[in-house]
Amino acid sequence: MDRKAIHILAGLVLLSIAVNIYVQAFYWLTGLFAVFLGLAVYDKFQTKHSILRNFPFIGRARWIIEGMRPFIQQYIIESDTGGAPISRMFRSIVYQRAKDSRETIPFGTQIDTYRDGYEWIGHSLSANDVNKLNCDPRVKIGGNDCKQPYEASILNISAMSYGSLSANAVLALNKGAFLGGFSHNTGEGGLTPYHLENGGDIVWQIGTGYFGCRTKDGNFDADFFAKNANKEPVKMIEIKLSQGAKPGHGGILPAHKNTPEIAEIRGVEPHTQVDSPARHSAFKTPIELMEFIQTLRGLSNGKPIGIKLALGRRSEFVAIAKAMIETGIKPDFITVDGGEGGTGAAPLEYSNSIGTPLKEALVFVDDVLRGFGLRNGIKVIASGKIITGFHIVKHLALGADICNSARGMMLALGCVQSLTCNTNKCPTGVATQDPKLAKGLVVEDKFKRVHSFHQKTVHVVADILSSTGFHDVSELNRSHIYRRVSQESVKRFDQIYPIVRNGSFLNDNIPEHYALEVQEADPHSFMPKIELTECDGNQVVPIRNV
Repeated sequence: MDRKAIHILAGLVLLSIAVNIYVQAFYWLTGLFAVFLGLAVYDKFQTKHSILRNFPFIGRARWIIEGMRPFIQQYIIESDTGGAPISRMFRSIVYQRAKDSRETIPFGTQIDTYRDGYEWIGHSLSANDVNKLNCDPRVKIGGNDCKQPYEASILNISAMSYGSLSANAVLALNKGAFLGGFSHNTGEGGLTPYHLENGGDIVWQIGTGYFGCRTKDGNFDADFFAKNANKEPVKMIEIKLSQGAKPGHGGILPAHKNTPEIAEIRGVEPHTQVDSPARHSAFKTPIELMEFIQTLRGLSNGKPIGIKLALGRRSEFVAIAKAMIETGIKPDFITVDGGEGGTGAAPLEYSNSIGTPLKEALVFVDDVLRGFGLRNGIKVIASGKIITGFHIVKHLALGADICNSARGMMLALGCVQSLTCNTNKCPTGVATQDPKLAKGLVVEDKFKRVHSFHQKTVHVVADILSSTGFHDVSELNRSHIYRRVSQESVKRFDQIYPIVRNGSFLNDNIPEHYALEVQEADPHSFMPKIELTECDGNQVVPIRNV
């Protein structure tokens, strides 16, 4: 806006003042023009934004539109099958099940069943009566060394920390878990009074910061761990090696967010910056990881101990499996977090391009455990954008024993996918520490929705099983799921991901697509023995050793 325009605006303001004085009308126009003029003058002479300098006041429309983009996208433009990271179709089914309202859809599917990647399960002409099936199946977690095994639901609340979520959100999730008899993972932020208040089953996650079992200098504190691990609601302990949204990336708790309450929960000094390293200090090799698992098992009086990881360098997981064989120590469960996993805040490159997607990661972990004869006694948990009953069935068929959901449970709490998790301005009070916003989430209402979503989704799993003619989720395998890989070709999952025979890795009957990882893996180091290879005729040979 040039000087001439500013002079015109100033003249109009003076004219409106004169009209207001003599006619005593249009007084609102005076204030309106004064605001416009003030913004235009400020924008013209500020130095941070070139658009505003060149187009005073008018340029602000860009910021207004940008700020409203999620609203416009979600409520005006978005189709039922659109929306990211969770489509409107899946968000709607969570809301309907959480509110115990109608959950049928009219006029057939809106999904293009001929697009590449479309997946489905085959039904049976000898379908079962769903009312005769166990509509809330339980999976026992705990190997031979476990003294306090846990009977888990096939759907549970995935890891989300207090701090990322509000206190009311944690309270509602845990009370829903208590009512429905499923578990609630604390996330690496520590075991809090909000996790314990309502008595829901807890999976306590231990991250690299060792919050809740930490010495002053940030190392593992065995006595502090034992004190928390032996609390009655804590049913399992999970060692977090990495997570899908930002694998291999440490976290920072800024000093201004490190309140006295948070500091007490996490075992740190208040009002100081606390760094979570990218790797653990309690162990440095796969062998030492197994020994750490055994230590935690002893300190917790035999509760199930597991690990959580997003699959990265595949030979590292093979090294963990080799360490199990060498030490004779096995985790009771392994949580596989897909690279599509969510978090309140992560660098774009980590969310988009680091970490193996869940299906491929789950298949690899299941195959390696089978190949080394380790699958019995170790339960596998799948985590990563699991929302519906079919998502559960599909991942159970791929190799999981149970599933965890984070974003599904957040939606059940009332999350509207406003994509403001990293701003502390979540409008529904789920992912915020602003007490005014958190107050809007009423625990006594939302816990019922969490329970209803879980109950109805698990029932759908039983419904799908009845349609396939099966009686139990343990009967599912990769041959039961189909995927369209092109317009002309459909394959079963077992054709895409051939099932490894039990113990085949132990007698050198290793499938070609796993040979390099098995060769690289060293139980005494997470780093592979062979970094680079080249093709020499028909052989793959190392060209540089680590």
